Amino acid sequence: MRVNRLSDEASLTTRDHYVVAGNPVQHSQSPFIHARFAEQTGEQLSYDRLLCTAEGFEKSVREFAQSGGRGCNITMPFKFNAWRMASSVSERAALAQACNVLRFDEPGAWYADNTDGVGLVRDIQNNARRLLAGTRVLMLGAGGAAAGALGPLLSAGPAELVLANRSVDKAQALVDRHAAFAAAHGVELRAANLLDCGESFDVVINATASSLGDAPVPVSSRVLKAGALALDMAYGSSALHYLAWAHQHGATGRDGLGMLVEQAAEAFFVWRGVRPDTAPVLAALLQRVAAANTK
Repeated sequence: MRVNRLSDEASLTTRDHYVVAGNPVQHSQSPFIHARFAEQTGEQLSYDRLLCTAEGFEKSVREFAQSGGRGCNITMPFKFNAWRMASSVSERAALAQACNVLRFDEPGAWYADNTDGVGLVRDIQNNARRLLAGTRVLMLGAGGAAAGALGPLLSAGPAELVLANRSVDKAQALVDRHAAFAAAHGVELRAANLLDCGESFDVVINATASSLGDAPVPVSSRVLKAGALALDMAYGSSALHYLAWAHQHGATGRDGLGMLVEQAAEAFFVWRGVRPDTAPVLAALLQRVAAANTK
């Protein structure tokens, strides 16, 4: 752990500034998470929310960088837009063609990375204690969140991964881009329609926006194997409908808080070169969200 040797007065003027940029962002837990990481590691930084319009996203991010900002987390619906703004990208961001992390190294030199999939896999395997090797995985959705998660999920070595989406063409485009990567890891990868995507999966991941609009779960309960892990990338009240559906049909429900903390820790490492301990931060966040839900 780094020791903070700066005085309180000095720290007020030397903190690097980061934001989460997206729409909506008002309920984002990222400022809380990164504040805990900074406190734990002694890193001097501040972290806020940046609400962006669809038309003004790039302008808002550029203005933030020009004002001295050091980096951004990118949330929906701008992960594809942000990837195109960078001058260099990580291998995982290049594969996804989407990013959730921008690092401003110097004017005009922006680095893009995608930590969504790493965070998801670490949460499933380390926190939920479900090994993915040899399993059958179903992921719902083919947007930026799914694109970022697909590569690391394939790296974990499931026997089969089905990407289901309302538009099969969109899912197929992702599958085609990851086909060689899947083959290299011995994974059977295919696209499917939400209404006909198979049955009895070990892990079912919701990467659609259905939870945010409180829409019905977009697949039949037949996709769930008895005792399956049903994970929603959404969290808090947004995930309650999906979690209830999972419980009703004999699965173990899990929301996206663990993934959120794990991907944030990887983003923190990209920015600061320091790996925070996620366990105490996740515990504090779970307590914080539970308290908010009881109000």
